[in-house]
Amino acid sequence: MAEPTEPPVADDVRLPDNAFRELAPGETYSPVVPSGASVPEVTPRSIVQGFLWSVVFSAAATYIALKLGQGIESAIPISILAVGASVLFVKVLASRGSTLLENVNVLAIGATSGIVAGGSVFTMPAIYILGLEGRSSFWQIFLVPLLGAVLGVFFLAPFRRYFVRDLHGKLPFPEARATTEILVAGKRGGQSAIVLSWSAALAAAFDFAGPSMKAWAENFSTASIPALAGFTNRFKAVFTMNTSAAVFGLGYIMGLDYAAIIMAGSMVSFLVLVPLFAWLSQFVPGAISAGAAPLASMAAEDIFFEYVRPIGIGGIFCAGLLSILKMSPVILQATKQAFGEIARLAKGGVAADTQERTDKALPMWVVLLGILGTGLAILLYFRLSVLAGTPGATRLALVSTGLTLLVAFLFAAVSAWAIAMISITPISGMTLTTLIVTAVVLSSLGLRGEDGMLQTLLIGGVVCTALSMSGSLVTQYKIGYWLGATPRKIEIWNLLGSVAASAATTAVILLMAKVYGFSPSALHANPLPAPQPNAMAAVLRGVMGDAGAPWFLYAVGGVFAVAAEMCGISGLAFALGMYLPMELNSPLVVGALVAWLVKRSSTDEPLAKARHEKGTLIASGFIAGGALVGVLAALLKFVEDSTGRTLVPDLTAVPGIGAWLSAWGNWLGLAVFLALGAFVYSSSKRETVEG
Repeated sequence: MAEPTEPPVADDVRLPDNAFRELAPGETYSPVVPSGASVPEVTPRSIVQGFLWSVVFSAAATYIALKLGQGIESAIPISILAVGASVLFVKVLASRGSTLLENVNVLAIGATSGIVAGGSVFTMPAIYILGLEGRSSFWQIFLVPLLGAVLGVFFLAPFRRYFVRDLHGKLPFPEARATTEILVAGKRGGQSAIVLSWSAALAAAFDFAGPSMKAWAENFSTASIPALAGFTNRFKAVFTMNTSAAVFGLGYIMGLDYAAIIMAGSMVSFLVLVPLFAWLSQFVPGAISAGAAPLASMAAEDIFFEYVRPIGIGGIFCAGLLSILKMSPVILQATKQAFGEIARLAKGGVAADTQERTDKALPMWVVLLGILGTGLAILLYFRLSVLAGTPGATRLALVSTGLTLLVAFLFAAVSAWAIAMISITPISGMTLTTLIVTAVVLSSLGLRGEDGMLQTLLIGGVVCTALSMSGSLVTQYKIGYWLGATPRKIEIWNLLGSVAASAATTAVILLMAKVYGFSPSALHANPLPAPQPNAMAAVLRGVMGDAGAPWFLYAVGGVFAVAAEMCGISGLAFALGMYLPMELNSPLVVGALVAWLVKRSSTDEPLAKARHEKGTLIASGFIAGGALVGVLAALLKFVEDSTGRTLVPDLTAVPGIGAWLSAWGNWLGLAVFLALGAFVYSSSKRETVEG
């Protein structure tokens, strides 16, 4: 066996000039660690670190999602911890520092925490909300995210080259780029690491002072301006903008093209459709849908969630189908390759292994057999779990498995595309769509009541985790492509890491159900909010209780997606804008606009490029700092709730300044956010190019 070659020296570790732009005809991309280099990649230290962070962040992500209704970004904090561990090995343990590829392996194992937590927490607590816990168990809940994660790996594998190589430079990959900048800067040290460090610290302080300490409004809103109260109440047209540094950083890296498309979808939702429904209230005095309040009494955000967001869900679903059609040549080519490899093996041949290390992934025949094997495991799980003893159990299990595989396949590429564009994937919307379609199909086959609801939840949980995995895996693929990791090792360790993450997530769900509960009851007067599971439970009660689904609104969303594609813009980006709250989309445009201005701050192309790259480092630090402070704030909130002690002061309650902050916090939030953008612009402009 050849001895591993020495990794590049620290000063030589930097990303190539063509890492983030489209390649010219005939140009190729060479990763930081060349394909021919043999450096430590999967080692005991990377495995131990990866599994440790998988368990820790699974527990943290599960609690935060149940408490706050939002997931946490685990890849970026884990990358920072991996870089810190490398420093520890050198300075404290007198050992070598971790290689870039070892840190990628830490990510491959550890990042499964956010994947599994997202897939489980959005669906599995609904079992308790619906009163079905007597029909469930640890193993039933554990197998749902595990099977989904495995399915997500195998479904995305055929698209790897398409996303990371064929679309190189065409999609921004904000999260992947930020994580890569952290790993490279941490290995190289010097000025890049300094910029990344102070920008992360600035973002952490900024985002902690705002949302946590309430030094200013977390979301600027025109609804909070007294002079516009009459306009807002009459027309329900509201502009909102999140004021966090982390979202600004995402926008800077994303670029103006996609940010503008997403914002356009948001403008249609909040400045056209919501006011349109409000205008109709004068002609429709009662409620439009069962269980909803009359239009005239609904606030703008309630109209959005009740009537406009389903239009966005329909748009996402339709855009997903269009994406599958666009990628059909890739799918057919991968399938043909898989069957060709299987045919060669059946004839006693050996598959040729001529690929470079950086392009070696699981063979297509393994992927195909993996899909078939996972599908069989899902079939047996459904047949022997919920459906055991149910009339027509085998037929129902086959239909359930078919639905799971079909929907997960259709949405896997959609989830990956969304992450590649804006690092946000509409998993909750796609899961709601899955639950509705599944509930309707199973109801038509006679599976209703508790059996029907539980079976639908299990299907939704598997699909949700598969989509979460595909979104995370495409990020890891891109990081590995930039740095020179082996795709096969990324895939294998994602599969293994999912086992630990599934166990940790399931244990936390069961613990939270026992201690806090997810819905009000005699034992739990103040349960955890668990907004997504409560929404899933409400959907199941509605569909299986004959309230029906908003099919018309879904169809309208589909028309929007098709119209966007016909205009030559991304239907998925537009539909994402329609689905996501405006406060998440509008700051993306501000960050992207600053990036656009920095790029054009000089006619000297090398200088303009250097300035933009300085801004990218700052934006990456903003994303990292925001992610870290999000975890910290959630943990502090947990300690506060558990002990009854106040750890984070509420500045609006401080005598003297509290009343002023309450009155002017909205404008102050807008001012400091715009000042942050001006600071990034001025800091980037100070960058110079050495002669």
